[in-house]
Amino acid sequence: AIVGCARSIPEPLTDRAEEKIKDSSTPQVLPDTVTNSIGMELVPIPAGEFTMGSPRNGIANRDECPQHRVRITQPFYLSVHEVTQEQYENVMGENPSHFKGPTLPVETVSWDDAVEFCHRLSQTEGRKYRLPTEAEWEYACRAGTTTRCYWNDSDGQISDHVWYTGNANRKTHPVGEKRPNTRGLFDMNGNVSEWCQDWYADYDTNSSDDDPTGPATGSRRVFRGSGWGYGPGACRSSYRSGYPPGGRLDFLGFRV
Repeated sequence: AIVGCARSIPEPLTDRAEEKIKDSSTPQVLPDTVTNSIGMELVPIPAGEFTMGSPRNGIANRDECPQHRVRITQPFYLSVHEVTQEQYENVMGENPSHFKGPTLPVETVSWDDAVEFCHRLSQTEGRKYRLPTEAEWEYACRAGTTTRCYWNDSDGQISDHVWYTGNANRKTHPVGEKRPNTRGLFDMNGNVSEWCQDWYADYDTNSSDDDPTGPATGSRRVFRGSGWGYGPGACRSSYRSGYPPGGRLDFLGFRV
């Protein structure tokens, strides 16, 4: 599970308790929203099933097809916002971002940087932090919806939910200023794109439908969501791309 340390949740799980949860066929129920020691809010995402990807309808890119059913077998916590520069600097002691501001999302960070952030935060909190798999990311982004975007299939409401080319003015903006999805997650599309755990490749629909983690090796890591420099067509729940894990872009950040 992706878990955060909070003021009001139980003590860290023992190895035996973690193993019991891992082996249990019954999804666990996580406590409500928690806040950790660096002020990061995380919400529980329940276990469930969804249709991942996009139909071959002329809108989607080839790598978003075919659609396929995926089951997330255990709940996890996901951060409400993209990691901010203040949070990143608190853990890493530096701020590599091109656009500076404590409440702006951190960007110009590599996948390796994001993984190291998770490692250091895990050591501090005594709980495991990691990047979401791209299946977990899309499941959380969709929040039960089947439409192209998590609000609807229209571009009419995009400015209420997304910082993109039409309103971002070629820069990032403080996290949480747009409307969240129904899980309470902000900026899942727009502002900055977000690193995920998986290696990037076309979907392997012959692999397990339960908790897919992508291929074992590759040359690029997945990132999800659009960013401030993307047009409205890319602001969809199924949009995906990849980049070398050591690369850094001023529209690419992460959440945990």
